[in-house]
Amino acid sequence: MRRSKQNQIPIIYTSILYILGLLLFLEWLYPIEEVTDTTNLSVFIIYTMFCFIITLLKVNWWISFSLKGFGLLFIINGLFSEYSIFSKLWIQQLVAEVNINIQALLSQQWDDLSGMFRSILFLFIIWLMSYLIHYWFVQMKRIFAFVILTFIYLTVLDTFTVYDGSFPIIRTFAMAFIGLGMANFFKEIQMERITFTWARQNPIWIIPLILIVLFSTAVGYAAPKFEPQWPDPVPFIQSATGGSGGSGGIRKVGYGEDDSRLGGSFVQDDTTVFQAASQEKHYWRIESKDVYTGKGWINSDDEDYAMQQPDELGLQPYADYNETEELETFLEFQGNSQIPKLVYPYGTKKVDTNEQAQFLLYPISGAVRTEWNGDDVSLSEYSLTYDYPSFSLDKMREAETIRSGEFLDHYTQLPSDLPERVNELADEITESFDSQYDKVKAVESYFARNGFEYQTSNVPTPGEEQDYVDQFLFDSKIGYCDNFSTSMVVLLRSLDIPARWVKGFTSGEPMEESFDGDSSYTMYEVTNSNAHSWVEVYFEEIGWVPFEPTQGFTNLTDFYTETDSDSERDELEAPERELEDTEEPDPLEQEEDEEAVDAMQPADPSNGSTGFELKWWHITIGGVILLIALVLLYLRRFQMQTYLLERKWDKNKDSQTYQDAYHFVLKVLKHQGFTKDRDQTLREYATRVDTWYHTDTMGRLTAAYEKMIYKNDPTAFSVSEMRDLWKNLIKQILG
Repeated sequence: MRRSKQNQIPIIYTSILYILGLLLFLEWLYPIEEVTDTTNLSVFIIYTMFCFIITLLKVNWWISFSLKGFGLLFIINGLFSEYSIFSKLWIQQLVAEVNINIQALLSQQWDDLSGMFRSILFLFIIWLMSYLIHYWFVQMKRIFAFVILTFIYLTVLDTFTVYDGSFPIIRTFAMAFIGLGMANFFKEIQMERITFTWARQNPIWIIPLILIVLFSTAVGYAAPKFEPQWPDPVPFIQSATGGSGGSGGIRKVGYGEDDSRLGGSFVQDDTTVFQAASQEKHYWRIESKDVYTGKGWINSDDEDYAMQQPDELGLQPYADYNETEELETFLEFQGNSQIPKLVYPYGTKKVDTNEQAQFLLYPISGAVRTEWNGDDVSLSEYSLTYDYPSFSLDKMREAETIRSGEFLDHYTQLPSDLPERVNELADEITESFDSQYDKVKAVESYFARNGFEYQTSNVPTPGEEQDYVDQFLFDSKIGYCDNFSTSMVVLLRSLDIPARWVKGFTSGEPMEESFDGDSSYTMYEVTNSNAHSWVEVYFEEIGWVPFEPTQGFTNLTDFYTETDSDSERDELEAPERELEDTEEPDPLEQEEDEEAVDAMQPADPSNGSTGFELKWWHITIGGVILLIALVLLYLRRFQMQTYLLERKWDKNKDSQTYQDAYHFVLKVLKHQGFTKDRDQTLREYATRVDTWYHTDTMGRLTAAYEKMIYKNDPTAFSVSEMRDLWKNLIKQILG
């Protein structure tokens, strides 16, 4: 017995191995928030650690089940319910939620699963993984398959999504190879029956392993590497599979400079880009693009920059006689936001900053790049003085359409292979209007009906031979701001109306805090999710005027009419401002709200089918709990039988009880792979077992068993001594 303890792996080392398994599993969780619409990821990570700690402590199964189950319900209650976890209303809500979602599962309506039910399933998976990781890493010490799957998972996400797996791959490499080294070391010790005394007393053996892994990691990180041999496999895979109209690669929303290939889905990102103190809600402009390629937007090749003085920025894309009001705004960028260009409102004429920077204006795009000594710099904070414009609706209606010239040719450019049906649609939309303004408004309002839908997920990507606008207008009719704004520009250009595509940010979300106690300013938080694109249309003698075709968004520009009285003007502006201040609910949030309302309906006493459904789902939930309990009982059946035999032995110290206990040892050994040969005696079998476990316990139990069977002498041994030997051997066999 003493030798078996020396051969046993100390719990400190198995715990380290299990913690490495936990860290590897967390690498599966970290990307979820970036590549899906999952929020509150930290809650799921905390629950993961909670489950792993309980499993590591090896508490009784019913305690483990109770703690993990209560933790799951506690999280679901905190995330999705306003009622107490012990409230009857909460139980009804939970049962109703499970009811509706199980029905959706059975009818294969996967998109109808609610956020609560998906979270329950996700937490169940975490619960299960806490057991599986312990089984793979600690009991079986077979971790290679999980390591390989982790590498595959990270590389696939890094290749096909917005997730950057560069550093996670390095972390995974280090943790995986330390874990593989420890697991194989422990397996060799057990297989070769090497005593572990020296390793317990002197844990220096693990230091060379860690040093080798860390050295290999450092060399691999610092060594020169080939450039990506397959930089973007997504277009190749789409073309190889004939993919046209399938969902494109998922990206994260935010400002980016490359717009040459638009399309595909993206996930929301509420990371704050900057905070601004402003007196008016307005667009935050960065730049425009003027060349449409059929796939996206690029800038003119011949655009040159002009150095600008901070107090004389030429960013007024409209005539001087438009009504303006001089205002000032203050911007402070947050975190690691890196935008080496000015983010500015319309009419900006002056920038003030304490940081060193030169301002380079690109006249065609209106982009102001910030540089210093030839390198791009991203300003952390600055203030802008601008003339806030108001545009006259009367002058816009009276504006003459430009008939010819280089300017018109430049801003009505379209690819030669643009499908003819796009031109036909533009003519159809505007055939009953004469003025340029009315035609522009007709195209702008066209997207508010006719089956178009604002959506950021499952957005199709055009095929290689498909035009981006044509695919949106006639095939999918599903998209976000890039789809709506690009389509409007193309439709207007096909009518010989000068238009360009603009990108930047919307006004952002108002904050509760004030700006230096000045009530005339409102603080706005602008996040990556506020990144936006819209349309600018050129009106003769007026300039470039913003328009907003995207569903769910309102034009942040101020308009007025000169022919109305002041009171009528106020009435005209009031509805527009009311629309600006009233945000249309996000489609995803609205859908979740509807699901939440629907989920409570089965619990309504007025619903005649409530009693049957609740009763049926009580049975279902009870059946699931019973099934889980049976699985746990099966996995712990030998421990349970050991406990029952031990209690029986305390009450009945007769020969029959000892025989039952001895036969149980044989059963456990057979389950562990120690099958007794037919021509093998019990003593030979006991010797084989003792040799493997480095003990003499099985031999002593067998000798007592033979005396009882063949000599019928139950007093030939100490019952309490045999009971202790039997109990210790069972524990050693079961681990």
